[in-house]
Amino acid sequence: METNILKNKVESIIALEENVAVKLQAICDLLEQEISYYDWVGFYFKNGDKNELKLAQYTGEETEHTIIPFGKGICGQVAVSNQNFVVQDVSEQDNYISCGWKVKSEIVIPIFVNGENIGQIDIDSHTANTFTEKDEELLEFVCSKVATIL
Repeated sequence: METNILKNKVESIIALEENVAVKLQAICDLLEQEISYYDWVGFYFKNGDKNELKLAQYTGEETEHTIIPFGKGICGQVAVSNQNFVVQDVSEQDNYISCGWKVKSEIVIPIFVNGENIGQIDIDSHTANTFTEKDEELLEFVCSKVATIL
């Protein structure tokens, strides 16, 4: 993974004269295409005043998890904890919402705007034990850039 090249591509997407939805979709597509073990890439955002997340743009297989209550699953836990959550083996997580039998690991990074956790990027992989500090660092960068357009 060439993180500097990917960061430059993300910055180029952010700079496009397009609406937010188009930019978020382009970021999902870029990450899924460029990183072989990113099998599902999506954004969830706080759903108004409700204590739940709502699925926004994503790339990968369709999911029935379009609404996730705070505290439920990995995404719901990140909405409450405000912390990165890296799960190398989803079968070892008690509070995991299965998105499909192929998913083996997941990484979720929160997006902060003015200090408030307003959403997150969620990556599923069909490979166990695949995420590294480089993934966390890249996705934190992506989230910081996305925060500038929200």
